[in-house]
Amino acid sequence: MPPLLSSPRFSLSLTSQNSHFCHFFPSTTSTLKFLTSKTKTKTLIPTSIITMSISTSSSSSSSSQPKEDLHNENLIQVLKYHNQTKHNFDKYARGPHGLDWANQPNPFRRYLSAPLLPLLHFPTQTEPQKNQTLQQNPDDAYAPLYSSLFLSLPPPKPISHSTISQFFYDSLALSAWKSTGYSTWSLRVNPSSGNLHPTEAYIIAPPIESLSNSPFVAHYAPKEHSLELRAEIPSGFFPNFFPENSFLVGLSSIFWREAWKYGERAFRYCNHDVGHAIAAVTMAAAGLGWDVKLLDGLGYVELKKLFGLEVFPEFKFPSRPVKGKFPEIEFEHPDCLLLVFPNGVGKQFDVNYKELSSAISEFSKLEWKGKPNLLSKQHVCWDIIYRTAEAVKKPLVIGDRLEIDPFRSSGVRNEGSYKGFTVREVVRKRRSAVDMDGVTAIHRDTFYQILLHCLPSGCGSGGKQRRQLALPFRALPWDAEVHAVLFVHRVTGLPAGLYFLVRNEDHFHELKNSTSSNFAWAKPEGCPDDLPLYELDTSSGSLKDSWYYRLSEKLSCHQEIASHGCFSLGMVARFESSLREKNTWMYPRLFWETGVLGQVLYLEAHAVGISATGIGCYFDDPVHETLKLKGSNFQSLYHFTVGAPVLDKRIMSLPAYPGPKLILDCRLSFKLGSQSRLFNTCTFLIIDINNKLPAK
Repeated sequence: MPPLLSSPRFSLSLTSQNSHFCHFFPSTTSTLKFLTSKTKTKTLIPTSIITMSISTSSSSSSSSQPKEDLHNENLIQVLKYHNQTKHNFDKYARGPHGLDWANQPNPFRRYLSAPLLPLLHFPTQTEPQKNQTLQQNPDDAYAPLYSSLFLSLPPPKPISHSTISQFFYDSLALSAWKSTGYSTWSLRVNPSSGNLHPTEAYIIAPPIESLSNSPFVAHYAPKEHSLELRAEIPSGFFPNFFPENSFLVGLSSIFWREAWKYGERAFRYCNHDVGHAIAAVTMAAAGLGWDVKLLDGLGYVELKKLFGLEVFPEFKFPSRPVKGKFPEIEFEHPDCLLLVFPNGVGKQFDVNYKELSSAISEFSKLEWKGKPNLLSKQHVCWDIIYRTAEAVKKPLVIGDRLEIDPFRSSGVRNEGSYKGFTVREVVRKRRSAVDMDGVTAIHRDTFYQILLHCLPSGCGSGGKQRRQLALPFRALPWDAEVHAVLFVHRVTGLPAGLYFLVRNEDHFHELKNSTSSNFAWAKPEGCPDDLPLYELDTSSGSLKDSWYYRLSEKLSCHQEIASHGCFSLGMVARFESSLREKNTWMYPRLFWETGVLGQVLYLEAHAVGISATGIGCYFDDPVHETLKLKGSNFQSLYHFTVGAPVLDKRIMSLPAYPGPKLILDCRLSFKLGSQSRLFNTCTFLIIDINNKLPAK
C-alpha cells in the first residue's frame, strides 16, 4: 500500500519509492537498542574512549606485517561484513529502528566558495517535431538511437563546453522533479538506493574553451548542472599520460548518506550505485563517440589526492555503532577513476602507473578551492562499514596494464522490440518502478533481446562469454564474475519458471556442479545459439508456475514487485574464490559489476516500453538454498525486476531544470452556518518555471 497523502512521512516515503530500493525494513535484532533507547545514558558513547583511525595510506599497516597476513586479515573482515549484513527470514541486517527525519543527509554536495562553471542544457527529444523547428547546437547532432550504440559507436566528437555539458546531462544530472504538492524531490539519470545518492563525481580535464583556460579538477554539481572548480593542475599532466581529446572522471562515495537509512548494509548499496554510475557514464560517452576504461592500477591514496579529497579531516570511527555529532563521517571515499577517450584509439597508448602516481603525488601542493558543505547535524556511525572500507582499499599496482580491446557488438535478435528512442530519451526518462501491474507480458524474442545486451563479450564472434568487451561492460577490466538466476513470470512463448544466464562460460561446470543435481540446464525453445541461457526446472503444471511466482516474491523480502513483473532475477557472483585470487578489493568491484548489469536492465526495459527496479532487500542465504549452493563460492549480490509500471497519479512530474518553485497559497476563510471562522488551510501551488504556469 502506498502511503496516504496525509501521512506525515509522505515526503520521504515517496522519495524512497522513486528509487531502485523501494522498501526499508528495520532491524529485528536487539543488540542496537541503545540507539533508540529513551535512556539517555545509553544514547551516546564518548568517541574519545573508543576510536580507531581510518588510515590515509593503503600501505600504512603493511609496513608492520607481511602482505599475506594482511591479506588474510582483510579477507576475514570482508567475509565477516558480508555475512553480518545478510538478510534472513528470521532477522534483517542491523539498521536504524526508525528514520531520523531531522537529520536526513543533504543529497547535494557543494564546495562553498568554489567558482561555479555553468554547463549547457539540451532538449530530451532531439528530433524536430511536426510544425516545430528545433534550434540545434552544431556540436549536438541528433543523438543516436539507443539500440544503435550496441552495434557500433558513432565518430568521436571533440571535447568542448557543449560536449562536456551533454556528457554530464545524459549521465549524472537531474532527470526530473516529483511533487505531491506537499513535498518535492529530485530524480537523477543515475539511479540510487533510496534515492539517497551517495555517489559524487569529479572531472579532471585539459583546458576547455568557455570552461577553463588551464587543465583543472572540478566537482560536478547535479542540482545546478555546473562544475565547481576545485583546482588548476600542471599543463603537462594530460599530454604526458593520456591520448589527445581525453579526460578523467572520478567517482567517490559518502557512506553516511546510505547508512542514515540502511545501517550496516549501506556499504553494499553504495557500491551498487558506483556500478550504476559507471554504466551511466559509459552510455553517455558512447553517445558522443567516446570509449571508457577503468584505470584500476591507481590506488586509494592516488585517487584521494587526484580528486582533492584530502580536504576532509581524518575520521576516527568508534569500535561499535554509536549516535552523535560526527561531521567527519561525511567524508568521501574515493572509489574509481575512469578514462574517457575517443573510440578507435585501440592499443596505441598505455598508462605508466608509476610515473602517473608520482605526478599525482604533487597534487597535495595545489591550491584547492572550496569547503565541503555539511550534510546533517547528527549522525549514526556503523563502524563495520568503515572497517570494511579500510580492508578493501586498493594499493597502487605499478605492473597493471591498460588494455583497450576492440569494440564488440551485442547480438540483435529482435530489433523491432525497441521503440525507436534516442539514447538521451532512454537514459533521461529512466525511472524506478514503484509497483508493477501483474498483467503485462513481453514476447519471448524481446526477452531474449534484453538478455543478449546483458552479455559481457557481445555476440557473433563464436567465442565464449568471458571477457567484458561489449557496451557498457567494456569499462571494467576484469573478466565477468556475475551471473543471473531468473524467475520468468510473464513471457509469451516461454514457460514460467527458473532459468540461469551464464555470463562467464568458464564458470559453467563449476556452477552446474555447485547447484542442485535435479536442475536440467536445458536450452529453452527459440533461444539464440550465442545466448547461454538455461532452463533449470523443465517440469510442467500450474503448481510450478505459482510456486516460482510466490518464491520470487518471498526471496525479495516479500515484495510483490518481484513477482508482478514480466521477470525478476538475482545476480549471483563468483565470490570467495574471486576475493582470494584477486584480493579483497574485488569485493566492492563485484557490486560495481552488478550495478553495471542493473543499469543495462533499466535501460533495456525502458527502450522496449516497460520499466524496472533494482531490489536491494532480499534474503541472501535462502536464495543460495533455492539453488542448493553450498559455502560462499557463489553469492547473491543484487536483485532486479522488469515489468510494466503502475503510475501513482497523485505525483506530478516537473522538468529537471531550472527546477520547481513552491508558492504557499494560504486561504484563511471557512464559513460555517452564519458565522465566519478563520482557519490556516494552506495549499501549495507548484509552478513550472519553464512555462510560467501552474503544473497540472
